[in-house]
Amino acid sequence: MQHDLAGPRLPAARGPLSAAVLEYLRGGAAPPPAREAATADPYGDDLQLALYLCYELHYRGFAGVSPGLEWDPELLRVRAALERRFLDALRADVRVHDDVETAVGELLVEPVDGTGVTHHLARDGELWQLREYAAQRSLYHLKEADPHAWVLPRLHGRAKAAMAAVEFDEYGGGRADRVHARLFADLMTDLGLDPAYGRYLDAACAEVLATVNLMSLLGLHRALRGALVGHFAAVEITSSPGSRRLARAMRRTGAGPAAEFFYDEHVEADAVHEQVVRHEVIGGLLADEPHLAADVVFGIDATGYVEDRFADRLLTAWRAGRSSLRTPLTGGKAGVR
Repeated sequence: MQHDLAGPRLPAARGPLSAAVLEYLRGGAAPPPAREAATADPYGDDLQLALYLCYELHYRGFAGVSPGLEWDPELLRVRAALERRFLDALRADVRVHDDVETAVGELLVEPVDGTGVTHHLARDGELWQLREYAAQRSLYHLKEADPHAWVLPRLHGRAKAAMAAVEFDEYGGGRADRVHARLFADLMTDLGLDPAYGRYLDAACAEVLATVNLMSLLGLHRALRGALVGHFAAVEITSSPGSRRLARAMRRTGAGPAAEFFYDEHVEADAVHEQVVRHEVIGGLLADEPHLAADVVFGIDATGYVEDRFADRLLTAWRAGRSSLRTPLTGGKAGVR
């Protein structure tokens, strides 16, 4: 059986579900029984890592793992059970707005005295906290735009054209050196982090795994295309002001020019993307498929829910003077944790 030679190494298990999935990826006899997912913590380390492992086979895979497992029926059966547990929990826990206009309108309001992660990093964040933030976010940003690209074949007309235009920008407008994933790798280098794809999977908390898994879940299911558009809207509408604060944090801490540039780029690009997504992607989708409005709202609000859980994890740890990571960072700039 052919195995991938490149790709990140497999991480350590975080419980029985992820241990069984890892064993199967290594050539073990069978993945975990699907019924075991039904009682797992839907937001916990074990389920989120197991789900992340299944999804990553659709991206770059793992070193030593057969690419044929991407469509392995037994593993897909387990993945479906993990997805069901996660999605059912989100549908039960997420407070959903009444309509798309209200949900989008709330995203457009910038609080006067914000208390979120980017507000903290802009005002008081230390360089070691920026490094932790970048290490955790690298699980998405080193494949930035890839989860959203899954939705393109599921759209048509205005929505498809506008979505493709925004994705083209995310991929550097055809220039390899401007691909956003490459720019984030340069940011990591400035921060003294290893820019290798998947390098910080072991260190990443369950809360950030959930933010990445949500994108893959929505992108890989045609039935959830409306929710993926809602997720994309939430990301793009909130990105420009958040990136402005992160650029300020990078300058204030002397993180480096590439670190500053990544967020400066997003301030400008996403200010334009926000308009395109609101009027053309959402507008085009709902003009053709108005019955997907509730799904768009769910995508927006589910994104806010998992992002809030991640923010709570970071800020609770940092305010207590401790790391938000499962394992400490090593190396980096002198004097930086």
